[in-house]
Amino acid sequence: MQLARTSISSSWRRAAVVAAGVAIVLAAVRDAAARKWVEEDFWPREVQTYTFVPPGKAGPEGGERTVIGEEVEYRPEKGDTFFDLARYFGLGYNELVDANPGVDEWIPGHFEKPVIVPHEFILPNGSYEGIVVNVPEMRLYYYPPAKGGPRTVVTFPVGLGREEWKTPTGKFSVREKSVNPTWVIPESIRKERIADKGYSETSIAGGDPQNPLGKYRMRLTLDLYGIHGTNIPWGVGMLVSHGCVRLYPEDIEKLYPMIPVGTPGAFVYQPIKVGMRDGRVFVEVHKDLYGMKPGMYRETRTMLERQGLMSLVDEELLRAAALAQTGMPVDVTLGARSAGRVAAPSLRDADAESHEAAPSSPMDVPDAIDREVLRPAPGSAARGGVQGSPGGRPGVEHMAPTDVRLPSRATVEEARRPLTADPR
Repeated sequence: MQLARTSISSSWRRAAVVAAGVAIVLAAVRDAAARKWVEEDFWPREVQTYTFVPPGKAGPEGGERTVIGEEVEYRPEKGDTFFDLARYFGLGYNELVDANPGVDEWIPGHFEKPVIVPHEFILPNGSYEGIVVNVPEMRLYYYPPAKGGPRTVVTFPVGLGREEWKTPTGKFSVREKSVNPTWVIPESIRKERIADKGYSETSIAGGDPQNPLGKYRMRLTLDLYGIHGTNIPWGVGMLVSHGCVRLYPEDIEKLYPMIPVGTPGAFVYQPIKVGMRDGRVFVEVHKDLYGMKPGMYRETRTMLERQGLMSLVDEELLRAAALAQTGMPVDVTLGARSAGRVAAPSLRDADAESHEAAPSSPMDVPDAIDREVLRPAPGSAARGGVQGSPGGRPGVEHMAPTDVRLPSRATVEEARRPLTADPR
């Protein structure tokens, strides 16, 4: 009997060892299968050009179409983070966070539900000319000069000024453009760098990895402010700068040649936007980043009444949109029903799909074509090399080190502080 017990015990031990070995192998396989994002994954994304119809006379009969793009869903995979997905889809970190409340930005693949890719926007109210940066949205819009065809716009996510270095509002024009600019550090910022990190240099040369201006800069007539690249791409969609506008390196490279010196622009503060499409009323509500617009629901009602649209609106839908502040257009028309979102495949399946490429220039859009396409063919995120881009892999002079460097959780929480704290 004792021998039998010893034999059984030995068998259980051997089984336990085998099971542990299998678990280790499976864990290694899972880790090997996890997506490993690299810098080259983000560069093939083309610029999307959208057509729109600016507001005419007040009311629904004006023919306005100021809601552009399309919201879709994406199935995250192991290894995805919101930092990578935001950059891949041409979004700011804030846009993914606001559109997906309750989803862990570090492990979105851990959740059963898909991630919403909020690639639909209402154009900010204004003249629809030149450059418009909507501060609460943390997004830049550029309206090329109209040349007889349909009006067009391109848009990019941006990083903006921290709470203590607010990005201003006001009009400007582009007064100077430069490649690999030297950063001459303003004395006020230099003092802050000395106090915070002990850095005492007065300038950082162009091309230096520590230069926060990146490769391209457009200086503005608003003194000390500019639109430029960045050496920390994860900061796009956060309040991380000293007031300037930061774009992803691949986005500033596309925007820079579009903008001639003298282009007019404006910084606006519109946490609430109202738009029309196909005779329906949409509202888009963002967080009041700098605490400048108390009473969001009341403000939204006032805007709709001013535009003669309030009689068309379901007030319960409007109230819910004003409270949720998801940063996505919401159909608040009377009788509106929840439309099913377009389901997007995982990036591993994307190579099997056919995507319509965006034009090389905003002015190349044929009159009869409405360029409301989510994104062009993907790059190497499907793990098979860079594909679907006429330029292929960018030259080394355009790229940061191959491995994508992400911030720590503590760094992100500190950077997000102005987004979550109540400033009032």
